[in-house]
Parts: sequence; C-alpha cells; structure tokens
Amino acid sequence: MGKGDVEAGRDYTAKDYIDPPPSPLFDADELTKWSLYRAVIAEFVATLLFLYITVATVIGYKHQSDPGLGADASCSGVGILGIAWAFGGMIFILVYCTAGISGGHINPAVTFGLFLARKVSLVRAVLYMIAQCAGAICGVGLVKAFQSSFYAQYGGGANELSDGYSKGTGLAAEIIGTFVLVYTVFSATDPKRNARDSHVPVLAPLPIGFAVFMVHLATIPITGTGINPARSLGAAVIYNEDKAWHDQWIFWVGPMIGAAIAAAYHQVVLRAGAVKALGSSRSLP
Repeated sequence: MGKGDVEAGRDYTAKDYIDPPPSPLFDADELTKWSLYRAVIAEFVATLLFLYITVATVIGYKHQSDPGLGADASCSGVGILGIAWAFGGMIFILVYCTAGISGGHINPAVTFGLFLARKVSLVRAVLYMIAQCAGAICGVGLVKAFQSSFYAQYGGGANELSDGYSKGTGLAAEIIGTFVLVYTVFSATDPKRNARDSHVPVLAPLPIGFAVFMVHLATIPITGTGINPARSLGAAVIYNEDKAWHDQWIFWVGPMIGAAIAAAYHQVVLRAGAVKALGSSRSLP
C-alpha cells in the first residue's frame, strides 16, 4: 500500500470487480431450471429475427440492383454498406434485448468461444447452438415464404466463396473476422470493464454490433461474410443448392478456429488466466 493510499485511509489496490467462477463442464441440475430453457428460447427467437432481417436485406438489395431492371440499377438499393449496417444493427438490437436472459450469443462461434473460456457449461453451449441453428433455418424459411419470387433468383442469401479467391483466403477471412467479433465480445463483457462502465447500459451491445458491421465491410466481397455458422447453415438448408453447400465447411471451421484463438488470447494473454491459476495454486498450503 502506497503513502497516498494510507493518507486517504483506503486501499486502492483492492479490485472493484469480481471474476465469476468458471462454469461447470456438466451440471445436471441446470437441466431442471426454467432459466436455461428461457435462455434457449431467447437464442432461437433472436437468431430467427436476425436471419429474417439480414437475408431479406441481402435479397432486396440484389433485386434492386439487378442490371436487368434498369440502367441505374447499379446505384439502387442499400449497397454493401447497407447490408453491413443491417447485420451490425440487428446484432446491436438483439444483444441489447437478450443479454440479460441468455447472454445474447446469437452465434455458435460466440457460444463456442465462451464455452472454451468456461463462461458457459457444455449443456448450455450445446442447447444454445441447436437453438441458434434451428432459429436460423426458420428465419430464412420466412424470407423464402414472403419473397418466393425473388428468393431463388437471387441466391437465397447463401454464403459462397467469391470467384477469384482461394479456399485458403476464404478460410483466413472467416478466421480473422470471427476473431474480431469474439475478441470484442470478451472485451465488452469483461467483469473489470462492466464494473466501471455499468452506468452505460448499451456499452456491450454497441461495440459488438460495430464489430459485426466492420467485419462485413471487409469480408462481404470474399465470402459474403459468414462469421456465424448458424447464419451460413440456415441459408444453405433453405436454399439447398450445390453451390451453397460446396464451401460450407469454411463457414464452420473458420469461425470456430477464430473463436478459439480469441478465447485463448483474451483469457490467457490479456487476463493472464494461466498465471493467476498458477499463482493461486502456489499460495495453497
């Protein structure tokens, strides 16, 4: 304790936040709690809404900018910037709405990263991923039902590797893009940051939404931007054409690798999780 701390009569070295204990790998009691199923339902509905709005935006843009509709078609529609805003804006809205119920994952890669960091149990992670994938399929199904005349014509909003890019480039884009997203999730929900910024209720959803927005600007020309396996799977299942399935593995392997790297970087390097664990074990009698 320094001299200034003594004079002020308080210990400024004490933490003003509490790191929650690691979630159990498997907790059978969790399956008996309504809070788990309420969270799973929230993830399903949020992912459904996310896919409905975003895929509808993609298809609407492709229709409005179709060269066959007019000479000025290239200047019509929301453009790539608008698509990126749709994805980022919906994530901001939905994380804000569901963070207090399920944590607002809305993405199997985010759930996987938080599971690796022991923020959620295996049971919750598996149920979340199932709900997210089911919600994505239902969300895209609604788009197809409401826009049947344009859905198949404009590719169903499915992710595909663009011409001129190798599979390695597409995989790298998905890894880096998901790393940015999951790293932002960890940073925005860090207990240390929450303790000091708790008076700003939108602080966590806002940077997460902006991360999604920025990643889309960078990777839409490469892969159409996956960074969310549920988003890619839902579009592929409903569209169900060979080109939607051909590179589907990229939109699962890339995001999972990116999420794992982000979890390791934040927990081990930035929060020094391994060092803290080693220090606490040495302090034991």
